[in-house]
Amino acid sequence: MVTPRASTTALMPLVEAVAALAGLARPVAAEAVAWPEAPGAVAARDVVIAAGLPERRTALRDGWAVDAASIVGASPYAPVPVSRPPAWVEAGAPLPAGTDALLVPEAIGADPREIEAEAAPGEGTRAAGAELPPGARLVAAGERLSPLRGLALAAAGLSRVAVRRPRLRLLAAAPDTLSPVLGAWIAARGGVTETAPRPGETGDLVEALRRPGADAVLVIGGTGPGRRDHAAEALARAGRLVAHGLALRPGESAGFGEAAGRPVLLLPGRPDAALAAWLALGRPLLAALAGAAPALPVILPLTRKVASVIGMTDVVFLRRTPDGVEPLGGAEIPLHRLALADAALLVPPAQEGYPAGTPVEVLPL
Repeated sequence: MVTPRASTTALMPLVEAVAALAGLARPVAAEAVAWPEAPGAVAARDVVIAAGLPERRTALRDGWAVDAASIVGASPYAPVPVSRPPAWVEAGAPLPAGTDALLVPEAIGADPREIEAEAAPGEGTRAAGAELPPGARLVAAGERLSPLRGLALAAAGLSRVAVRRPRLRLLAAAPDTLSPVLGAWIAARGGVTETAPRPGETGDLVEALRRPGADAVLVIGGTGPGRRDHAAEALARAGRLVAHGLALRPGESAGFGEAAGRPVLLLPGRPDAALAAWLALGRPLLAALAGAAPALPVILPLTRKVASVIGMTDVVFLRRTPDGVEPLGGAEIPLHRLALADAALLVPPAQEGYPAGTPVEVLPL
């Protein structure tokens, strides 16, 4: 049976592991989805507006449509006469030809042919092409779609958008408490998951790793040196075991490789180690499969110091506070504290830690 490497010097550094695992991934094929299903997914190509919107000047509120230049100086004491009463326009409707502004309802007195208020050109309206200018890029390839991007797509009349949604199969042994967490995290970043039982026998696990229908496979548990821990051995038989044993704390017994032409990530069964390995390796893998552009960093100050071990990448779970982020713990963090986390910090192997107040890059959970 393949067992984890025993010494820190034999463990693969995280930066090498991330690069090697990403090298096994290729962006998945694009698919067209309705925009309400798209938030969180990664756009497969640019979405550019051909014709500007609105096509004509449009009312932003209810009011009287007028030509602003023809009523300059109008007031209740000096009303401006017009040849015919102005048209009433509801919000969102186009303005009649020859008008470019909206008056408030009370701008018309008893005589509808007398205007008692003036308006600046364009007041209360949206000019043609000002909402969505022609040639505007609503979404760039590699960007993650947000609900507000969907609002713009819908306004442009685009009911579907091309995205990349990786499909990940999670193999978990009972009792399974981790796949719902991982599934929720993956869904929030545009992926799709299916969960299947992790076979207890090596041969059965080999077959499960070769089964088609997913873009990547996560094996939860079975990565340690225990007598029933066969995950690494099964991956070596199913395809290729690239690494087993990472300089990552918690998560030293994680590993990865490929089977049936797709990446396979081996996650430890202990919650803190499994989630740390997912954050360090799984998120970059999902981004590579989705063709995602690099995310903007989130920088927040530490409210307390963090200590780390030289030579290992330490994953520290954090809780955001009004003053920054509070370290909750890393390796062997108890569940009652892990449950409070809403962010995480990866401390590089050359760093002994950070003093309180240090701005650090965090991963939102």
